[in-house]
Amino acid sequence: MKRIAILFISVVGCNNLYAQSDSTAKDSFYVMTPVEVRAVRAGDNAPFTKTNLSKKEIAKTNLGQDIPFILNQTPSVVVNSDAGNGFGYTGIRIRGTDATRINVTLNGIPYNDAESQGTFFVDLPDFTSSAGSIQVQRGVGTSSNGAGAFGASINFSSNELNKDAYAELNTGYGSFNSYKTTLKGGTGLVGCHFTVDVRVSATGSQGFIDRAGSRMSSLYFSPAYFGKKNSLRLNVFTGKEKTYQAWYGISEADLRSGMRTINYAGTEKPGEPYNNETDNYTQTHYQLFFDQLIGDKLSFNTAVFLTTGEGYYEQYKAGQLYADYNLPDPVPGPASDMVRQLWLNNDFYGSVSSLQFKNKKNQATLGGGFTKYRGLHYGKLIWAANGFAGTQPNGKWYDLGALKTDLNIYFKHQWQFKQHWFFFYDLQYRHINYDINGFRNNPSLIINNEFDFFNPKAGISYAKNGWKGYASFGIANKEPNRDDFEAGTAQQPKPERLYNTELGIEQTKNNYNWGATLYYMNYKDQLVLTGKINDVGAYTRTNMLESYRAGIEMQGGYRFKKWFNASGNLTISKNKVKDFAEYIDDYDNGGQKVNNYSSSDIAFSPNIVGGATLNFLPVKNAELSLLNKYVGKQYLDNTQDNGRTLNAFYVADIRIIYSIKRKLPKQSDIIGQVNNILNKKYEPNGYTYNYIYNGELSVNNYYFPMAGTNVMIGVNVRF
Repeated sequence: MKRIAILFISVVGCNNLYAQSDSTAKDSFYVMTPVEVRAVRAGDNAPFTKTNLSKKEIAKTNLGQDIPFILNQTPSVVVNSDAGNGFGYTGIRIRGTDATRINVTLNGIPYNDAESQGTFFVDLPDFTSSAGSIQVQRGVGTSSNGAGAFGASINFSSNELNKDAYAELNTGYGSFNSYKTTLKGGTGLVGCHFTVDVRVSATGSQGFIDRAGSRMSSLYFSPAYFGKKNSLRLNVFTGKEKTYQAWYGISEADLRSGMRTINYAGTEKPGEPYNNETDNYTQTHYQLFFDQLIGDKLSFNTAVFLTTGEGYYEQYKAGQLYADYNLPDPVPGPASDMVRQLWLNNDFYGSVSSLQFKNKKNQATLGGGFTKYRGLHYGKLIWAANGFAGTQPNGKWYDLGALKTDLNIYFKHQWQFKQHWFFFYDLQYRHINYDINGFRNNPSLIINNEFDFFNPKAGISYAKNGWKGYASFGIANKEPNRDDFEAGTAQQPKPERLYNTELGIEQTKNNYNWGATLYYMNYKDQLVLTGKINDVGAYTRTNMLESYRAGIEMQGGYRFKKWFNASGNLTISKNKVKDFAEYIDDYDNGGQKVNNYSSSDIAFSPNIVGGATLNFLPVKNAELSLLNKYVGKQYLDNTQDNGRTLNAFYVADIRIIYSIKRKLPKQSDIIGQVNNILNKKYEPNGYTYNYIYNGELSVNNYYFPMAGTNVMIGVNVRF
């Protein structure tokens, strides 16, 4: 068997960087990707449901919008945007599960916020311009580093080798003064051993929503050394964002009256809204990778990393009591309008490693990692209308710390037990220690928790003559988020558990491909919002005994002619909470009223999600694409009440790409995209809260509208 020299220089020389391998080289997690990425990705024959995006596919959609919008056409995905046009804060759901349940890694390094477990892609502005590939796994998927995958995993790889020197200028401009400017370049292989890749980016937009502007900048720097049997790479990338808050949504009354762009942020200030009601954050990543080839069958990878973050959001708050900020009352009285900043300063660091073995019939990975998170939460008052009674305005009215450690070890083994047949199993142990030294509204509540999770997965797959089939079963466990613990010692949440079954089949031919996946995701103790007030007076998520998601995902593509091809995906699902108790504040009688529901739909889980792309190639070097997306009705809570819904919507975009190839510049791509060509008014996200007053139920729905017809034009020049 020939050596699989992935990311190592072949003995023959620079021109044979990637040594060829036998016919099984493409199997499982031995694909032409860096060692550290193969360790957490599902390979071709692994029995998991996945979608791979290449660098070319990413570039077509990368006009400055946030990462979720790059993934919008992948199966079972629903995206949203606070600002209404994909810039600034955005969200993603896969199979109805939110970002706190989606495991995200950057080159195998965990990215999810350790406490909220969310993924704030706004802190990675234009990272897709450095990404060589993206893999989205749906369901439990294969073991990864970091937060547990409860609906999907997303893995980004930026460590691919660029053998040739290059320079690129990518620019874009469009509606709402949206812009993107990216300058990147690389040395290619220098002396058969060294490369350096660099990128600087600036993106921003005024946003569709009033005052929902964003300004973001980023830097990416990646020098690397490649030897005959080893490689060393350093990644340093940083992102800085300033985003005017738009996270309150729009009331149903204002939406119906046509006020689709109103923004309530900053309006507590009398007169004009406060002009600095903003979110400000800088995040910097340091990643150091070492890969070693050990003989013909073994490869080893280790990486150390540090992620630092610091920032705050600023708010104008009217009628604030000095006592709530532990301050003495000044002479004018006990209350005042104030401007406050809520700060987060954190460090996340650790190491991940993997040892990978491959022979003719076996592929195995032993891997894992250790991470530690240190977070400081504190608040500052920077202004008060009535001043301060001898107290420094920049003093902290709360200063709280948190510490979280995460140890994870896994073993994956794929065995070709018969021609065309593969058996795969994956065993992971994860230990979490999480200490919280108080909360802003309850500083005396101290939480110390330890969790031990065993996450096994197993499956079988078949591959022959373009046919593939697989069946798998996996168990995943997940600890609660930071906010879930602010419930008092008597109401502490339990961890969640997921039992996931996947059954898939697919076929690939020269001019067509198709696939279908049946899935059943059975949850135990899933945490959901019920409206219940805990013993510290806050709304918090509550464990539900049983809930499930079941569905079928279908996808395919067909090349009708050389000048016309089409692809699409469709998910039909059923998403249920078996027994749900709704708690409603009763202002007439005090306390809360309880309503019980049986087999109601899970919030934000549409029964139908589909996407379709029609590609026309009318002339040489030109491509015209019609992008279609349909999302069925969603409920804002788990009551399945038709008065608390997000309407179904269909949105169509048009994209035109024209390429000019010359000696210098080598290639120029002109990309024009018209989003929402039908000017559809739709809202993919929202929230609701309800109460009883004067004997009547008051339902308060809030929505996050998306922009009507809008345009982005980009020019990408490669030298």
